[in-house]
Amino acid sequence: RSPLICGMFPALADAAHTIGAVQTRNLGTLGGNLVTGVPSMDSGPTLIALDAQVTVAGAAGRRQIPLAEFFVGPRKTILKPNELLVEIVIPKRNLGKPAHFLKSGLRKGQALALVNAAASLWVDWDKHVFVAPRIALGAVAPTVIRILRAEAYLEGRPITPEAMTEAGRIAAGEAKPISDFRASAGYRRDLIAVLTRRALENAYAQAQATRNQET
Repeated sequence: RSPLICGMFPALADAAHTIGAVQTRNLGTLGGNLVTGVPSMDSGPTLIALDAQVTVAGAAGRRQIPLAEFFVGPRKTILKPNELLVEIVIPKRNLGKPAHFLKSGLRKGQALALVNAAASLWVDWDKHVFVAPRIALGAVAPTVIRILRAEAYLEGRPITPEAMTEAGRIAAGEAKPISDFRASAGYRRDLIAVLTRRALENAYAQAQATRNQET
């Protein structure tokens, strides 16, 4: 509900709105969601897509780590037994960066994600190409992951529907979803391709809307 977060990082507000139940959201914190290390967490993909870093503090002092490197396995992080996560930092350069979060679950409320996806991007309007695209996925690997190959494919490429579709295809190939009682790996791969494309489309639409307001 923070006007600052909703204004600067609406995708993060959207992701936070899907975490657990209302009671959990009223009492919990983003840091608490992150340290669970659950691959299907909703806050992780958006924060990673915004290049977030986390500050960890312990008896030996403080250290800052890219959030993408914070997770090391299912329900496992790099936190040592005597350390706490004390701060989440989104770089100043990403204030207002167009981004979008999407989640697919078996129901609308209190649902674990089958797949969740976040994308962010800047646009070079003179060349109409992607700049600093970021894509992150949850519930498709042992940890929340950043899709580096799809980002590299998009960087500097003209913004077209075909490019976004191809990025989704690359993301589906880079992920490592499992089959379980909620969905098959194949179904999750299809979701990855679709949600990645839609997240990119919505982030781009947000960039267009911002540009129209400024001109």
